[in-house]
Amino acid sequence: MEDQTSFTFEIDNFSDKEAVIFSPKFSSGGCEWYFRVHPKGDIVDDHLSLFLCVENPESLRLGWKRRASYSLALLNQSGKELYRKDESCQLFCAQFTSWGKAKTLPLKKLQEEGFLEKNKLIVRVEVKVIEVVDQGDATANETFDYNGFRVLYSQVISVSNLFTKHPDIAANLSFKNQLLKTSCMNILLGLIQTLEKTPHSISETELVMLIWV
Repeated sequence: MEDQTSFTFEIDNFSDKEAVIFSPKFSSGGCEWYFRVHPKGDIVDDHLSLFLCVENPESLRLGWKRRASYSLALLNQSGKELYRKDESCQLFCAQFTSWGKAKTLPLKKLQEEGFLEKNKLIVRVEVKVIEVVDQGDATANETFDYNGFRVLYSQVISVSNLFTKHPDIAANLSFKNQLLKTSCMNILLGLIQTLEKTPHSISETELVMLIWV
């Protein structure tokens, strides 16, 4: 099945905004959506950040999934596209309820190149829902392909943040062997989780691993 929806949202006095902005919700593919705007950036603080999100995912059935392609565009007041980002089919599920781009556009460029006529930001999202699954078996061992890396659903957010902060990782870990790529990514995620702990909570095994690396 395919269900395509287009939705436009206008934000007045945009340059004065600090907090995250949520659009009104809209329906497509048997569920409701909204998009999230970070005026001062998400993860990185010098870029506009835009994300397409599933509304009230906890109200959907266990194992729900939506495969959807979408685009996010910035318009001027005449309806002309000044920026557009197209995304191929992405999987929305209980473990990953939003997709988007933390580095949508540098804030400096947003201010200087005519995106904010009369200090208004106009965002348009187009969503094409390709597959709807309302019930299924969601297990902790399910994996997801993220930029060529097979990761657990529970790891997707961590990997997304990692690629946002360090986009060169995909190039540095460009092994042809998928098992090797997966192993390297798991080691890297494990190290990050360990380094985020307080010193007294790191076990001897984790400390040895840090020294070994």
